[in-house]
Parts: sequence; C-alpha cells; structure tokens
Amino acid sequence: MSLSDQLIIAPVVIPALAAPLALLVMRRRRWLGVGISLMSCLGLLVTALLLLNRAGDGAIRSYAVGGWPAPFGIVLVLDRLSAMMLVLAAVLGMIALVHAVLTRADRAGWHFHPLFQFQLMGLNGAFLTGDLFNLFVFFEVLLIASYGLMLHGQGRARLKAGVQYVIVNIVGSSLFLVALGLLYALTGTLNMADMGLRVAALGPDDQGLLRIAALLLVSVFALKAALVPLHLWLPRTYAVTTPAVAALFAVMTKVGVYAMIRVVPQIFGDGAGAAAWVPAPWLLPAAMATAVMGFAGVFTARNLSEQAAFAVIGSTGTLMIAVAGWQVESLAAALYYLVHSTLTGMALFLVADIVARRRAGQADQASPGPAFAQRAGIGLLFLLAAIAATGLPPLSGFLGKLLVLQSVAGTPGWQWAWAVILGTTLFGVIGFARSGSAVFWKTSPAVDNAVPPPSRTDDMVGAIAALLLLAALFLCAGPMTAFTRAAAEQLLDPAATAAAVLGGR
Repeated sequence: MSLSDQLIIAPVVIPALAAPLALLVMRRRRWLGVGISLMSCLGLLVTALLLLNRAGDGAIRSYAVGGWPAPFGIVLVLDRLSAMMLVLAAVLGMIALVHAVLTRADRAGWHFHPLFQFQLMGLNGAFLTGDLFNLFVFFEVLLIASYGLMLHGQGRARLKAGVQYVIVNIVGSSLFLVALGLLYALTGTLNMADMGLRVAALGPDDQGLLRIAALLLVSVFALKAALVPLHLWLPRTYAVTTPAVAALFAVMTKVGVYAMIRVVPQIFGDGAGAAAWVPAPWLLPAAMATAVMGFAGVFTARNLSEQAAFAVIGSTGTLMIAVAGWQVESLAAALYYLVHSTLTGMALFLVADIVARRRAGQADQASPGPAFAQRAGIGLLFLLAAIAATGLPPLSGFLGKLLVLQSVAGTPGWQWAWAVILGTTLFGVIGFARSGSAVFWKTSPAVDNAVPPPSRTDDMVGAIAALLLLAALFLCAGPMTAFTRAAAEQLLDPAATAAAVLGGR
C-alpha cells in the first residue's frame, strides 16, 4: 500500500493526535494548544481536498485498518460522497475554530480545543466508516465531545438544555445498539456491503425481524437529523450553545441525513425483501412536516440564534423532501442543497453572535434596541444569510431549491412537496424580514445600563467566509451539480461498492 493510500485514514488520525497534544500543553502554554488545534484543522482541510481530488476519478477505495480484510476487520471507504462530507466538515471546523479564537470564545474553558478535535474525529470517522458498528462508535465519539462543547461556557440555560440533549442521545444510542444486535443476529456481519448481500438471502421467516431492525435503525438516523416528530431537542440546544460551537453543529443533523442515504440504498435496497426502501412510506410526510415546523419556527423565533436553529430544521426538511425520491436526480439535488444549507446554518449562527456581542444586555433578541457599532455592515451580512436560508437569488439556495423542485416533479405527492417548499420559503422571508427590521432598522432607548464591549471587526471574518463560500457554490454550480450527480449514481449502485469493499467475494 502506497503512502497516498494511507491518506484515507488521516482525517481520523490527525484530530486523534491533536486532541491529547492540545490537552497536554494548554495549561502551561495556551498559545501552543491553540496553534496545534488550528494546524490540525488546516491539515484536515488539505487532506480532505486531496481525498476529494482522488475520489473524483469515480473509483471506490477501501482501507483495511491493521491489514484485516473486510468483512472481518475495520474498513474505511472513500467515495465521492464521503470525500465531499470530509471537505464540508473540514471547512466548517476551520471557520468555527477561527471564529472561536478571534472572539476568545475558546477561553471560557480549558477543554475547548481537545473537545473540538474529538468532535472532528467523530465526524470524519462517521463519514468514512464502512461498517455499522464503527458508525455507532464514531457517533458516540462525536456525541461525547458535543456534550462537553455544548456546555462550554456554562450557564443555567446550557445546563438545562444539555441534560435534555444527553438524555435524547442516550435513548437514540440504545436503540442504535438494539438495531445492530438484531441485524447481526440475522446476518452475522456488520460490514455494510456484506450485510447488503446477506440481507438479500434471508428467508421468509426472518423478514419480520429484519423490518423491525431496519425501522429502528432508520428511526435513529431520523432522530439525529431532527426530523419531525423527533426534532424537539434541537432548537433549545443549538440556540443556547456557544455560537462558534453551534456553527460547527450545523453539520450534526447532516450526519443523520448522511447515514440514512448511505445505509438505505446499500443495505435496504431493492433486494431487501420486507425491509426494501423501509423509510419510503413515511419519509416524505415527515420531511414536509419538518420543513413546515422549521420555517414556522423561523417566523416565531424570539432571537436570532433561535431563528438559526429553526432554519437548520427547516432546511433539513427541504433536503429530505428530495432524499425521499430515492432517484439519481433527487439525491443529486439533495446533496447540493446539503452543502448549501450547512454553510447557511453556520453563517446564521455567526451573524447572531456578532449582533449579540454589540448589543450588550439585549444580546440577539429580535426586538428593537439602541443603535450599535457597524450596524449597517452587519445588517448586510444578516440580509445575505437570510437570502441564502430562504432560497432567494442570487446565492446558492435559489439554485438548490430549484434543483429540489425539479427533481421531485412527477414523483408521487409532488404537488404537496412543491406547496410546502414554496410556502415555507414565504414563511422564511417574512420571519427573517421581521427580525431583521427589528434589529437593524428600528431603534429604541436602552432599558438597562449594560455597556456594549468595544467595537471590533475581526469577529466578522467567519461569517464573511461562510457567505463567500455560498457565493462560490453558486458560481461553481455546474461542476458541483455534475459532482453531486456522479455521487448519487455511485450511492445507488450498491453492487459496485460491495465489489470495491469485499473484492472477489
């Protein structure tokens, strides 16, 4: 195996090494710990871009950890989708970390940087793993790190939301384990490619248990993706979290989406008997309900961070409307919109933080307050982020929603899908206009004696970077849509993945 082949495991190894190193040096040389964390994120970004370039040739590459071949050992799989998700996680990690360092949000606790690295390690592992048990393991790694990051900075509201977040995820993890136990008992393997072959060979007596296991597994992914009615944990959790952390968490719901579109075609495709396309009957209604609930929350949110959290839910619903088609065109549109909506969620959280830092006692409440420093410039950032979130031109959200609308046209229930997407767009426009006019247009006298901190401009770097990436996503729509279409074709060809992972078996 050449050195370039070893690159597949680097997105897991780099943060795994950086986290303990940062932890060791933080107490005595804080600047060194920050430097290690930043260099790790830079290394992850470079590595992810190199892997994206390799995956672009269409070949599916597997990496057997320790030399143990699949399905007996741990195997990592690199294809177009996993490479795209690695780049997205690396970009979010880099921007969120730079924002945390520039705003000194990372100084509210000693363990921010190690936890941040473990979070990236869990994300990258989940995107690369080729078996369900290690998907569970990497889910737990990123969740344990997210528990610490969510409570970073402390406070009663964070503690209360944190307890709810931990309980919900413990329940989800328990169901995940039960589903894995059932599937292992039925098939004798946890390797996704191998399980897809063995599920197709199960007899009639096992079909009932197979369907139960499949429903449990997909329900866990729906919980991670915050689909209605499993979404209630997200708004409060994200709204009270440190904004730099919430910006990174914008990709967390997409991990649930990723797991669903990775597992369903590979294991529960056409040959899976009673479990074939198991989420199909309920996914479209749940996705439409999620979009409605999310953008209704955008309309009624009391502050900008809560509005950003509801926008994450609404965009996930729109994304899943496309996923529910399970066709090349709809999955390609979903993958383009996935990248767009993740960057948009990050931009909204960072703009909310910029506002909160300048309004002292009123923070980011969606109500009029005294004029604050750089209000016009920050208002422009908010306007661009809101345009992206609602899908208006000229940013990538407009194209993303057009692709989703086009891809679902002609599928069963497409009229409802169109009505939900267009209706929630109107909800979003009114909601963002209401909060934007209150914060950036109207003024009112100060109601307390809180003194805003000295004005600075470096805290805008992260939000500007996210918005520039959204503009780039629109300008590069041609190559990007070609890439997502090729990734969708790869996803819907489980035989090719099985051949690449299992070799001649």
